Parts: sequence; structure tokens; C-alpha cells
Amino acid sequence: MNTQELARKLIKILKKLYPEPKIELEYENPMQLLVAVILSAQCTDKRVNIVTESIFKNYKTVKDFANANLKTLEKEIFSTGFYKNKAGNIIGAAKMIEEKFWGKVPETMEELVKLPGVARKTANVVLWVAFGKNEGITVDTHVIRLSQQLALTKAKTPERIEQDLMQIIPREKWGWFSLAFVLTGRYISPANKKCTFEMLEAAIKS
Repeated sequence: MNTQELARKLIKILKKLYPEPKIELEYENPMQLLVAVILSAQCTDKRVNIVTESIFKNYKTVKDFANANLKTLEKEIFSTGFYKNKAGNIIGAAKMIEEKFWGKVPETMEELVKLPGVARKTANVVLWVAFGKNEGITVDTHVIRLSQQLALTKAKTPERIEQDLMQIIPREKWGWFSLAFVLTGRYISPANKKCTFEMLEAAIKS
């Protein structure tokens, strides 16, 4: 099978496994989603949700995060790891949103990636989940591993892998595919097992 055929087969399977996948991060508005995604770098969604359950009681808006005390925020997000960088990026992003984007989280890839701590992976999640926009495919460690094991790409870097996937996954499915593929790597085909189409098909029947 060529990569187009493999992609069609995978989409068919994922539609049965995750017809309407939902992000597992908890949030109430686009700014909180952006913060949660930034915190999720090198951290589990479960841990992020524990942290945000507390901090989102005090930080609800862009202005709240822009006015946050750096040292206090560092302590509040300490358990997510890389807390100094994350706290600085969150406050910096909020300040930029206040100053350059009229206090609203940007809705374009070009604008989002200008924010501190926001690269394409984070921007793709925010654009799809918060605004329903298909601008790319989220490539995390699960997607890197699965896309290589299923022969969807030979690329090694997230940037090249995303470009390869965007060529074989229809654009209208990018956002759905991103969430479904991440969940597949998280729950169906963990890192200690090689992912195969047979494994995914078996999961449908289980």
C-alpha cells in the first residue's frame, strides 16, 4: 500500500475508535486552553488538570494571566516541570495578547506562533479545539511514533512529519485526526508496543 492508501485505512479505523474525540485538558475559555497546552509540554494531561483546577480559580482571563506575579505562578505550576520557562511564557503570551491582539487569543497560525512558548503543535491544538480551524496536524511524541511505525512517513522531525501527514490526510479531517491519533497512542498503542494496523483493528472489537 502507498501512503495515501494507508492513510485511508487508518482514518477508517480511527473513525470507529474515536468518532468524536475530545481533548483531555480541562479549560473554560481560549486563554485557559492556551495555558493548559503550554503546561502540557513534557507533562501528562492528568497532572496539568490537577494544577489548572487550582490556578484557574484565580486566573480566568487574559488580563489575569498578564498581571500574574512570576514567582507566584512558578510555584503554582511547579509540578508540571520546566516551570520557570512555562510561567514566563504564559505571562509573556498574555501580555502580548493584551497589547497586540486586543485582549483576545489570536485565531490564526501566523499570529499564535508569535506568542512566547507557542510553536505549531500548541497553535494547532488551540486553533482546532477553541476555534474549529484546521490549520495543521498536531505532532506530539505519540504521533511521531505511530506515524513512523504505520509507514505514513519516513521523516524524523515533527515539522517534516506534519507536512507528510498533511499531504495524505484530507484537510477537513486534520483537527479530528490530531486528537484521535494522540488518544490512540495514549490508550491503544502505548510506547512499549509497536503499533500495527492489526493492533488497531483488534481494539475496535475489544
